[in-house]
Amino acid sequence: MVLTLPPCLPGLPPWLTRPLELRIDVGQRPEKPIEEELDGLYERLQTPGDRLYGLPSELLDGEPEFALRQREADGEFYVYVEDLRRRRLAGYTVFNRLIELGRRADRHLRAPHSKYGLPYQRRGLASAVYRRALGTGLCLVTGARQSPGAHALWQSLARRHAWGYVELRDKRLSYLGQAVPAPVLDDLHTRMLLLGEGWTIGRLAEVADMAL
Repeated sequence: MVLTLPPCLPGLPPWLTRPLELRIDVGQRPEKPIEEELDGLYERLQTPGDRLYGLPSELLDGEPEFALRQREADGEFYVYVEDLRRRRLAGYTVFNRLIELGRRADRHLRAPHSKYGLPYQRRGLASAVYRRALGTGLCLVTGARQSPGAHALWQSLARRHAWGYVELRDKRLSYLGQAVPAPVLDDLHTRMLLLGEGWTIGRLAEVADMAL
């Protein structure tokens, strides 16, 4: 079954609209200003001997001024977006594993979180990184909370990719569909799911032990 999206996303849960902070740990103190954090990461990318030095680089599709540098650690994927002209880091996205997921679902789903400098926000960079991941067949699921910016990004992606709500409880996913009552939407066990290229709900249910 391939899902289609209505013109808007009615009844979005309150946890998708509350101004809550994302917590991302890539070796920097979370209380650091974002520009200071990005400058520190860029320096590491340029420093021989650092584990971030020499990461494979390729141009971002449709954005020749930006390059992607990627690494994988413990099943999590880190994507750093470099501004080639200004020689600085625009931001990064981490595709996190969720400890709440069971082993079978963990093979196919990641929860992305992003941080981008103020000059690079609302320019479609994070969206391009997410679309790239979805295009490789990776399925994405939200964390329990989102910032307003993350909510807007997911809403935009859901216009182009199959999506639905799932319940994540006791290490197992249950598919809820797209029309979900408000009390269920407000439950922190309810998450939003985006299907990667080539996936259907039925196939994901089979391989990820997701109840239908």
